[in-house]
Amino acid sequence: MPKVQVYSKQQCPYCVRAKALLQKKGVAYEEIDVEHDDAKRAWLVEASGQRTVPQIFVDGRPLGGFSDVDALDRQGKLDAILRGEAA
Repeated sequence: MPKVQVYSKQQCPYCVRAKALLQKKGVAYEEIDVEHDDAKRAWLVEASGQRTVPQIFVDGRPLGGFSDVDALDRQGKLDAILRGEAA
């Protein structure tokens, strides 16, 4: 099973929605709070190209935020990625 990481902040409705989607799929994930960590936020921008949260990574590959992951799910592509079957 691939390693899933969710970079998030407190009081973030999109973070809540992203985590709920992963939970609905039965996916274990590591949540990393970047709210008060400038170094992690700077790294996140560098790694994902985005300044917003959440940012979801699967095996180190950035998938984007909630809207991106939700779109992958609606297209039927997310399950394969979460199983490690899609590049």
